[in-house]
Amino acid sequence: MATRPYDLRRYPGFLGITILCLVILYAPLLVVTIYSFNSSPSITNWEEFSFRWYVDVFTGPESDKFKQAAWNSLIIAIIAATTATTIATLAATAVLRAGRFRLRTLSIGLISLPLMVPEIVTAVATLIFFNAIAFERGLMTILLAHIAFCIPFAYMPISARMQGIEATYEQAAQDLYATRRQAFTRILLPLMMPGIVSGFILAFIISLDDFIITNFVKGAGVETLPTAIFGAVKQGIKPNIMAISTLLLAVSIVMVTLSWIIGRKDKTS
Repeated sequence: MATRPYDLRRYPGFLGITILCLVILYAPLLVVTIYSFNSSPSITNWEEFSFRWYVDVFTGPESDKFKQAAWNSLIIAIIAATTATTIATLAATAVLRAGRFRLRTLSIGLISLPLMVPEIVTAVATLIFFNAIAFERGLMTILLAHIAFCIPFAYMPISARMQGIEATYEQAAQDLYATRRQAFTRILLPLMMPGIVSGFILAFIISLDDFIITNFVKGAGVETLPTAIFGAVKQGIKPNIMAISTLLLAVSIVMVTLSWIIGRKDKTS
């Protein structure tokens, strides 16, 4: 006799624990978002609803600094995500379509290693490496560090998508006299595209929001948006910082939602 699936929602205390976790995770974000629309220069006293600090972000005395930091973050995130996604696609193809080969398990472990190692360890190791080869720190060191760190994040959705594609599609194409390159570019690559796009978006968000690694490997006078926010916060939390944080949060939410929609359409297609 088939057993009924266990409904986790009926487990005693599940609802309370869920609500507590959601409050701990999202209450601070909600507070920051609400007070970013406060017209008062105080971060604790509410006066009235206003877009004053959002206007200040783009026209205020610190606007040039934040615009340059945002531009640096955007350029680095786009290049790092593109490069990491390309490498992750090639790595997934080699691991999942090249058959069994020596060091295959080790290769998978090395790709996944940055996900398991604490980010502070990765940051320190990257800094030591750049110092050891006397590589001048600046935008290039941030970019290289982000590429290396983003590869496993791009690899996860790409490999998951490839695992769901039967090898018979490529075999059928080769039976119809397609070369291995044609079978990859015309058959496998289009089928992998939802996973590739999801991997790119995930890598983009990871790069855009990264602070720890960036703070270690950036050069003097070089700022990304997270490090610029951190530098401003050290001088005191201002309402314009809340506005910038809310904008950055909105971008992250849009990108993650887009990735989820693409993944959902892929499953239903």
